[in-house]
Amino acid sequence: MKHYDFSKQFRAIYDKAVSLYAEGRRGTDAFFSGDELAFLSANGITAQNMYDYAEDHNNYDGQPGYDIALGIELVRRDYFLNAQGGKRSTVVLDMDSMPAKTDAVDGIEWLPRLMPKARAKLRGELPSSLMYCCGGDRRFFMQHDILPQEFLSLVWRAGDNDRMIIDWVAARGNTGA
Repeated sequence: MKHYDFSKQFRAIYDKAVSLYAEGRRGTDAFFSGDELAFLSANGITAQNMYDYAEDHNNYDGQPGYDIALGIELVRRDYFLNAQGGKRSTVVLDMDSMPAKTDAVDGIEWLPRLMPKARAKLRGELPSSLMYCCGGDRRFFMQHDILPQEFLSLVWRAGDNDRMIIDWVAARGNTGA
């Protein structure tokens, strides 16, 4: 695996997926070659992740966009290669265990849902029906002036310490930045 060229290879696959979706192709089976799938897998990325980026890029005015997708997947890749030793988790997040979209903690809506979702993204445990940095997540990140990859990195540092995450988000919201 070439590490130095990761961003270049990721960009080519991202652009291809966006173009294929724009042409009307649907489903991950129609998007990626065997070599592309091997590259994604070796870096802890699923075909579904790339499909979700392409779908949202085409349906939401370029959002989340290549730069944010790259940032998210760089954090995921780092966690996959270094914390997980390049081994995929066999766990999948149970959607029924997710807090409601309207749940709040310390007056911050969406955060109770976003924390387990970000942990699952970090560990590669999201079900195919759930996207990290979906429209709801993006609204939260914009409202609180947080980069999605920055939040993912915070979740990695915090581990299971929800209070650390909550306090960080609250402080970010109070800075006026």
